[in-house]
Amino acid sequence: MYIVDSYPLAVLLCVVTMFCWGSWANTQKLASKEWSFPLFYWDYTLGVILLSLVFGLTLGSSGSAGQAFIPNLLQAAPKAISFALLGGIIFNIANLLLVAAIEIAGMAIAFPIGIGLALVLGVFNNYLPNPEDYNALYLFLGVGLVTLAIILNAMAYKKVSQGSKSTKGIIISLVAGLLMSFFYRFVADSMSKDLAHIEAGTFTPYAAVFVFSIGIFISNFLFNFYFMKNPVSGKPVSYKMYFRQGTSKLHIVGILGGVIWSLGMILSIMAGDIAGYAISYGLGQGATLVAAIWGVFVWKEFRNAPKGTSVLLALMFASFIIGLVLIILANGA
Repeated sequence: MYIVDSYPLAVLLCVVTMFCWGSWANTQKLASKEWSFPLFYWDYTLGVILLSLVFGLTLGSSGSAGQAFIPNLLQAAPKAISFALLGGIIFNIANLLLVAAIEIAGMAIAFPIGIGLALVLGVFNNYLPNPEDYNALYLFLGVGLVTLAIILNAMAYKKVSQGSKSTKGIIISLVAGLLMSFFYRFVADSMSKDLAHIEAGTFTPYAAVFVFSIGIFISNFLFNFYFMKNPVSGKPVSYKMYFRQGTSKLHIVGILGGVIWSLGMILSIMAGDIAGYAISYGLGQGATLVAAIWGVFVWKEFRNAPKGTSVLLALMFASFIIGLVLIILANGA
């Protein structure tokens, strides 16, 4: 299998992850004009599985290092399988809540608050198992600046929203972020500590992400079914509507969303062995910055904002950028 062998390359993959995770929700925005998000989300999960399988059968099965994709799946121990599946289940409920928050509050709000919180807590979760691998000062200064950016974004949101919708959007985003902070550690713990020589019963990055994606799909029958019957907006939908009303274009857009997110996840996990999982996860969740840029400059979610909002947004972007740079420098500094 292919293994990332340098820190600069690992950082580059994490930056690509950041753009993937910060951009996939644009497909939801495009589909939402004609398609309820629970129906969109079924195609999204299919996209996640498809790309993880493609990577497993290509990069995950090439070269002499580690172990090929299929043999690795067949030798996995119940513990590794359970961890990867649990990571997928936790991610799925968190991501569904995030999608609901996007529908209520927009990308410029849901991502910086929800995923920003996931970044802060997730860095801690992935730092604690191996604190000696990081410069704690740089890491936590970076996390602190990201936290400040989250607060600034919430203040900007309050200027353009009011009443129960504002409160509901923030609360759902916070719950999504809290849950999102835990999934990555479970996936990392299902993998071998030495990727060049896979420990018996553990996963390679490629197999771990594939089983993780299966956890997403299986749990969708519970979590997404709930949102189908209890949507945050609009009328309830059914499986029959998915097959009868979904056009080829809508299905492709949903699958594309899953492919984009899955690409980011695979690259992040591949980079984690060299960069450290706290940094790999933290940089990937810099997606908050990318999503905020989409929301502010493309979707114009702050176009009617009162005076003073632009200053808060500028400070938010600056805090995010400086915070992410410090997180990059935290590896072996």
